[in-house]
Amino acid sequence: MAWKWHAPLEGKGLTFSILTALAILVGGMIELIPPYFLQGTIDPIPGVQPYTALELEGRDIYIREGCVNCHSQMIRPFKTETDRYGQYTLPGEGVYERPFLYGSRRTGPDLSRVGGKYPNSWHWIHFRNPREIEPRSNMPPYEFLSRSELDLSLTQRKLEVLASLGHPYTEAQIEGAVADASAQAAQVAAALEADGQKLGELERRSETIALIAYLQRLGRDLAQSPPAVASAGAAQ
Repeated sequence: MAWKWHAPLEGKGLTFSILTALAILVGGMIELIPPYFLQGTIDPIPGVQPYTALELEGRDIYIREGCVNCHSQMIRPFKTETDRYGQYTLPGEGVYERPFLYGSRRTGPDLSRVGGKYPNSWHWIHFRNPREIEPRSNMPPYEFLSRSELDLSLTQRKLEVLASLGHPYTEAQIEGAVADASAQAAQVAAALEADGQKLGELERRSETIALIAYLQRLGRDLAQSPPAVASAGAAQ
């Protein structure tokens, strides 16, 4: 019968295993290799820019401390979510996210649009002791970050790597990464002191400053995009 042509092959275990492995290998290569040569499948939304050097360091701290385990950065297109968090997440917002931090649970609120929602001093107090802001909060304190000096030794290298992956950093931004990060940190610290927070020399250069800079960036690009783009989700 027609189906018996493969019966002899099935009787040869080693040969059959080798051919099966080759079939999987070829199929896997066909599926996995072409995407590496794609420049991108989603165009960035006008106004969306890659993170600054300081924000990038803050993002790495966010990842290191496991914040993504309790906070999502993905607003789904449901009325219950858009009423609480605002415009649902658009694909073009995340073109410079490596890795994506969508998250899979919300022990705390979604942070996609938290940028500019609270002043810097709010975040400073919240990291020091979340219960000072919300007595029912189960978030652990991160006061130790304000005593940890921000390490900028790899900042320039990080921008170089991201630039090689297609992020539009200029040579000036890459070469001036440390200086730019320090300058932005000074601005964040000055804003905190203007709000009445007393910062020591170490606190002005702490990891908390970078983390605040990162959080204050989230969602700001979309808010500053042209109205037609920012409201695209509502139109759809």
